[in-house]
Amino acid sequence: MQTLLGVVAAASFAFVGTMFDDFFAFAAQLVATAPERHARVGWAHALSIALLVMVAAGVGSVLASVPLALIGLLAIAPWALAWHAFKNPIVRQQHRRGIVTTFALTFSLGGDNIAVWVPLLRANGLAHGVLTVATFAAWELIFVVFAQALASHGSVVAWGERFAPRVVPWLYVALGFVILVECHTI
Repeated sequence: MQTLLGVVAAASFAFVGTMFDDFFAFAAQLVATAPERHARVGWAHALSIALLVMVAAGVGSVLASVPLALIGLLAIAPWALAWHAFKNPIVRQQHRRGIVTTFALTFSLGGDNIAVWVPLLRANGLAHGVLTVATFAAWELIFVVFAQALASHGSVVAWGERFAPRVVPWLYVALGFVILVECHTI
């Protein structure tokens, strides 16, 4: 049985790891968005993340009959993402977006989130799943507020966009190991 602090730590690492590159991309988007629209765009981003969490939880519940140790083999997904990111370190171009585009783009780019979050939500039962989702919600709030604050510092956003492609593959590698541990595969 995992401690509550362990669940929060694993959930935090999974959220921050899958959202690291998106954080700087979202902040860059906010730089090009009128300040009076920041709150609406932030809500659109948060709603899209909530939908990604629901999809991951739904897929995890469909996999309830699959032994947990086998779910841990889904660690191959973040490792494949890492391999792809090592081979193709591309910085996403950011353009001014409205709430519909922010929602759709955030959701469409959430494949890595789902790949990591499914085994994490499936790993430790309902109570720990609820704690994981609450942790994700707290991180999303921090993410949106901090991205809005950084939007006024273009040099910080530029630094993040420059280095995120180098950091993200390593985060995916580490997330694969977190999945293996959380699912008791190793």
